Amino acid sequence: MTKRAPSTSTEHVKGSVKEAIGKLTGDVRIESEGRRQKDEARSPKGTGPRRD
Repeated sequence: MTKRAPSTSTEHVKGSVKEAIGKLTGDVRIESEGRRQKDEARSPKGTGPRRD
C-alpha cells in the first residue's frame, strides 16, 4: 500500500481545526501550532519564510 502526501487543502483544514480548538480551550501552544500548519499549507514548499 502506498502512502500519499496530504494535500495542501487538507493541511489547511487541519491547521484551522487546531487553531479553533486552541482558541476554545485557551491553549496557546495548540493555537499557534494550528496557525503555523495553516501558513505552511499556504506557502509553496522550499521557498523559505513567507513574506507579505
